Amino acid sequence: MKHLTWVLLLCLPTLLMAQNIQGTWEIDIKEQQDSVLYLENEQTIEFLDSVFTIQHSTKDLAHQGNFSTEGSELILKPELSSLNDIVFDFQFSSDSVLSLTSEKFKLQLNKLNTTESISEIAASKVIISNQNFSFNSLWRGVLGMFSLLLIAYILSKNKKAINWKTVGFGLLAQLILAIGVLKIPFVQSAFEFVGNIFVKILDFTAAGSEFLLGDLMDTSTYGYIFIFQILPTIIFFSALTSILFYLGIIQKVVSGLAWVLSKLLGISGAESLSVAGNIFLGQTEAPLMIKAYLERMTRSEILLVMIGGMATVAGGVLAAYIGFLGGDDPVMRLAFAKHLLAASVMAAPGAIVISKILYPQLEKVNTNVEVSSEKIGSNILDAIANGTTEGLKLAANVAAMLLVFVALIAFINYGFEKIGDITNLNVLVAQNTPYDKFSLEAVLGIIFAPLMWLIGVAKEDVMLMGQLLGIKLVASEFVGYIQLAELKNTANALSLNFEKSVIMATYMLCGFANFASIGIQIGGIGSLAPGQRKVLSEFGMRALIGGTLASLMSATIAGMIIG
Repeated sequence: MKHLTWVLLLCLPTLLMAQNIQGTWEIDIKEQQDSVLYLENEQTIEFLDSVFTIQHSTKDLAHQGNFSTEGSELILKPELSSLNDIVFDFQFSSDSVLSLTSEKFKLQLNKLNTTESISEIAASKVIISNQNFSFNSLWRGVLGMFSLLLIAYILSKNKKAINWKTVGFGLLAQLILAIGVLKIPFVQSAFEFVGNIFVKILDFTAAGSEFLLGDLMDTSTYGYIFIFQILPTIIFFSALTSILFYLGIIQKVVSGLAWVLSKLLGISGAESLSVAGNIFLGQTEAPLMIKAYLERMTRSEILLVMIGGMATVAGGVLAAYIGFLGGDDPVMRLAFAKHLLAASVMAAPGAIVISKILYPQLEKVNTNVEVSSEKIGSNILDAIANGTTEGLKLAANVAAMLLVFVALIAFINYGFEKIGDITNLNVLVAQNTPYDKFSLEAVLGIIFAPLMWLIGVAKEDVMLMGQLLGIKLVASEFVGYIQLAELKNTANALSLNFEKSVIMATYMLCGFANFASIGIQIGGIGSLAPGQRKVLSEFGMRALIGGTLASLMSATIAGMIIG
């Protein structure tokens, strides 16, 4: 309880800066002069995030627009061009009574039970589209990149040895990739082509699932059953990856990417192979490609292997994310496939940049790129069987971890809600944040909100984005993406306001950087190189921070370009 009190005290400034008039209020007109904006006593006004909505008692929409507060002033900005901004002086008579005064109005607002009204407004809420590249998005993006590099610099093991040429070229590579994916048509077409392959894989998986499960796959009848819709994708993609690995296709693609990374950024061949391999494989599978080199790798190289694993996701779960973010909509599936693929590719130079700041390379590196010839099966059928078995293990692990973490979050939130009832924190949180009560999501959102603002997230979405980052770190990116799927749905009472935030979250969550991954890497990579186990244990937290910073860098750059 003592630690919780300190957390709340530290977060109090963020709470106080947030809007404090959220909710639905009944209008009681005390005085109204002739005005284009005519109000009636039977109307209600709702303040939801940064949007106000005035409704008749019949639920017909009267007026809508944005609002903001500056000191004791409430500023309404109606959507209708015929209406000017309206500035009120506001004062709370009590928690449920608000007085508004302007040149033409004197109103008293009485707070209502908002459950029904909020859900109705949420159903008609439209997410704000991207605003395109602008000077504002440029300086916010530059501020975010500088802030992330500064954090890495502060945590650097040897600040004087940092190779800023490597850092510069790495950032340039990320920028070029992001501009290509988001703005250049032929690059977009290339990523969409690969994205279509992932979407087709989902369709092929559905065919196998329908054979086993029949009508249980019918979402219109049984709803969206996660274990049937998503987990089979992991199993099939794992088998498919094993086939490609057995045929040597993945090795050839990885070798090409590794050669580019090695020549462009001056890292060793073994490092570049591991980082490039992580684009397609998991954090313990990619090091298999450099198994022969692991024992001889320097501390700087080992850290990059770890951060590369933390900053990326495996192809199998990538396909799963496309499935539940895009749902049954082929257009949305393709859009998220493109962004998730871009995030995976951008993470490679991003991981190198952050790693070489955190622990600069002092020794001379061997830039030769040579993939391990180790096979994962004696023949193609054996490879399929091995891949299927590994996919089944991964799917079972994902299912078990999700069950446990979602249950734990519910358990923690139950305790937090009880604490909120006793301490009146539920009321404080409901009045000053997007959340309706004191919860783990609210705490994480408040803690990480300043960082989210630094990387360019709109102020209306900083807490929800902070929540996603916090959930990713303490649980997993899978739980984070599940929450993102809910937060991007404007039919929900609690949802993101900007399309930019949804895209940035897609990039930010695309990585295995969480506390559980520290143990996975120590166990997985340590089994391949027992002599490096001590180094792996020492670098666990540093790798977690590095992987998180790399993912945030990708999100920052993407947000800067889309505006």
